[in-house]
Amino acid sequence: MYALCDANSMYASCEKVFDASIRNKPVVVLTNNDGCICAACGIAKRMGIGKKFVPYFQVRKELEAAGAVIRSSNYELYADLSQRMMDTCARFAPDINVYSIDECFLYYGKNSAPPQEGWESLGRAIRRTVWREVRLPIGVGMGATPTLAKAANFASKKLAGFDGVAVIDSQSTRQAILSQMTVTDVWGIGNRLGKQLNFMGIKTAWDLANKSPTQIRKDFSILLESTVRELNGEVRNAWDDVRASKKEIYSTRSFGQRVTDNEVLRAALATHAEVVAKKLRKQESLASNMIVFATNSPHDSEGYFKQSYFHRFTVPTNDTRNIIKVIQAAMPSLYQSSIRYYKCGVGLMDLHREQLFQFDLFNESTDNPELMKCMDKINARFGRSTLHIAAKGFEQKFAMRREFLSPQYTTQWSDIPKIKC
Repeated sequence: MYALCDANSMYASCEKVFDASIRNKPVVVLTNNDGCICAACGIAKRMGIGKKFVPYFQVRKELEAAGAVIRSSNYELYADLSQRMMDTCARFAPDINVYSIDECFLYYGKNSAPPQEGWESLGRAIRRTVWREVRLPIGVGMGATPTLAKAANFASKKLAGFDGVAVIDSQSTRQAILSQMTVTDVWGIGNRLGKQLNFMGIKTAWDLANKSPTQIRKDFSILLESTVRELNGEVRNAWDDVRASKKEIYSTRSFGQRVTDNEVLRAALATHAEVVAKKLRKQESLASNMIVFATNSPHDSEGYFKQSYFHRFTVPTNDTRNIIKVIQAAMPSLYQSSIRYYKCGVGLMDLHREQLFQFDLFNESTDNPELMKCMDKINARFGRSTLHIAAKGFEQKFAMRREFLSPQYTTQWSDIPKIKC
């Protein structure tokens, strides 16, 4: 049996945890640089405001008229509350897989017997405990496969009569839920594939479940065949104890305000280089290739400018110092004084597993693993960028705009909530 625990409107719900004054108000959260809407609470959705990915400036007056509370993305707060949610859910199952920042799968074993209180009661206990200890509202869906657990989770939130918890543990329940789901509500099926299935007369998840898996594989792919089999209770999707390492690692972000200074652009690129180097070391990999780019906006009147710089390391590396050295070499080709830069980034490619890589006999590595380990350990203990390379500077003039940022209640000493009795 699998259970999927999924937070309701994660970002917006996180904003309400420590601020009681907005718990009964519509809350809308914006993306980087306060550009677009990325999340809206249930109250905002019922009011018909806060549609995802709509530019904020287009609906600002509408949101103000509705009395909506606007918040910039507070990633530090969301990450910490996500970890608390996952830790709480993990207590209810022998195995857990964190699928994203707001959802996790719990696994109870093959042919697992129902708990003494029953699957639905267990789901309600998980939901109640997460609310009591983390103050996040979640939906819990349970099924014999991950895809059925996803379908049950959909029912727990979207279908009448479930109130936050749904369990697919019988043929009748499976048919009742899948019959009320469109084919695009099924995990892994997007609009494009959904239109093809609709054209073939497959309108609902139940229609898809009743198709021949072999024929579906011939007409579409082995992935969709696996989905059909999972909808019928055959486990085809699984997770490894250790996730596969990434093949490429990127760090990119638009600026809070346009950048025209050479030193500021270089500091921004050095910041991205430090981020990708840390991620590279975390998955214990080495990078053979690196790309650096900088660009303005395609809507600028002076014309679109995008320049990139490619570098191949003689010896694959994960040392931040070696990666930042490439930034200095790239600057003459990236920087032009007439350009108002809007975005830049750094990417690492052709990654190798550090423990398995065979180094060149004639080219010695200049990495200092102990130094990097020391820097990562200090930053993990005392906070990001406690110790960093000087090339990124100390004042980030390029930092993204977050005009509606709420306090970082759980990660900044100055923002810890104060209770007066």
